[in-house]
Amino acid sequence: MSTFGERLKLLRKGKNLTQRQMAALINCTENGYQNYEINRSTPHFATLIYLADFFNVTLDYLVGRSDDSTPPNYGSNSNDE
Repeated sequence: MSTFGERLKLLRKGKNLTQRQMAALINCTENGYQNYEINRSTPHFATLIYLADFFNVTLDYLVGRSDDSTPPNYGSNSNDE
Protein backbone atom coordinates (compact mmCIF):
# COMPACT_ATOMS: atom_id res chain seq x y z
CA MET A 1 0.00 0.00 0.00
CA SER A 2 1.02 3.56 -0.62
CA THR A 3 1.90 6.05 2.08
CA PHE A 4 -0.09 9.18 2.88
CA GLY A 5 2.48 11.37 1.12
CA GLU A 6 2.46 9.26 -2.03
CA ARG A 7 -1.34 9.29 -2.16
CA LEU A 8 -1.50 13.02 -1.52
CA LYS A 9 0.97 13.74 -4.32
CA LEU A 10 -0.88 11.45 -6.73
CA LEU A 11 -4.24 13.07 -5.93
CA ARG A 12 -2.78 16.60 -6.22
CA LYS A 13 -1.23 15.84 -9.60
CA GLY A 14 -4.51 14.28 -10.74
CA LYS A 15 -6.14 17.68 -10.25
CA ASN A 16 -3.21 19.48 -11.91
CA LEU A 17 -2.47 21.51 -8.79
CA THR A 18 0.90 22.76 -7.60
CA GLN A 19 2.21 22.33 -4.10
CA ARG A 20 1.84 26.08 -3.65
CA GLN A 21 -1.84 25.91 -4.66
CA MET A 22 -2.46 23.05 -2.25
CA ALA A 23 -0.73 24.89 0.57
CA ALA A 24 -2.97 27.91 -0.03
CA LEU A 25 -6.03 25.67 -0.16
CA ILE A 26 -5.34 24.18 3.27
CA ASN A 27 -3.91 27.39 4.72
CA CYS A 28 -0.34 26.27 5.40
CA THR A 29 3.08 27.15 4.08
CA GLU A 30 4.39 25.59 0.90
CA ASN A 31 7.21 24.04 2.92
CA GLY A 32 4.67 22.63 5.38
CA TYR A 33 2.73 21.09 2.53
CA GLN A 34 5.89 19.64 0.99
CA ASN A 35 6.57 17.92 4.32
CA TYR A 36 3.22 16.14 3.99
CA GLU A 37 4.14 14.76 0.56
CA ILE A 38 7.50 13.44 1.79
CA ASN A 39 5.97 11.97 4.96
CA ARG A 40 7.97 14.24 7.22
CA SER A 41 4.81 15.44 8.97
CA THR A 42 1.07 14.77 9.01
CA PRO A 43 -1.73 17.32 8.90
CA HIS A 44 -4.20 17.79 11.72
CA PHE A 45 -7.31 15.63 11.66
CA ALA A 46 -9.54 18.47 10.39
CA THR A 47 -7.17 19.00 7.46
CA LEU A 48 -7.17 15.28 6.65
CA ILE A 49 -10.97 15.34 6.53
CA TYR A 50 -10.91 18.42 4.30
CA LEU A 51 -8.43 16.76 1.93
CA ALA A 52 -10.45 13.54 1.75
CA ASP A 53 -13.57 15.56 0.94
CA PHE A 54 -11.71 17.76 -1.56
CA PHE A 55 -10.37 14.74 -3.45
CA ASN A 56 -13.60 12.74 -2.91
CA VAL A 57 -11.79 9.78 -1.35
CA THR A 58 -12.07 8.01 1.98
CA LEU A 59 -9.80 8.87 4.89
CA ASP A 60 -8.60 5.25 4.91
CA TYR A 61 -7.51 5.59 1.28
CA LEU A 62 -5.87 8.95 1.86
CA VAL A 63 -3.76 7.72 4.78
CA GLY A 64 -2.84 4.43 3.08
CA ARG A 65 -5.04 2.03 5.08
CA SER A 66 -7.09 0.94 2.06
CA ASP A 67 -6.69 0.73 -1.69
CA ASP A 68 -10.40 1.49 -2.20
CA SER A 69 -10.77 5.24 -2.70
CA THR A 70 -14.54 5.22 -3.19
CA PRO A 71 -16.35 6.99 -0.37
CA PRO A 72 -19.63 5.46 0.81
CA ASN A 73 -22.80 7.04 -0.53
CA TYR A 74 -24.56 8.01 2.68
CA GLY A 75 -26.98 10.41 0.97
CA SER A 76 -28.64 7.78 -1.19
CA ASN A 77 -31.25 5.29 -0.01
CA SER A 78 -32.52 3.00 -2.75
CA ASN A 79 -35.51 1.98 -0.60
CA ASP A 80 -37.02 5.50 -0.63
CA GLU A 81 -39.90 5.98 -3.02
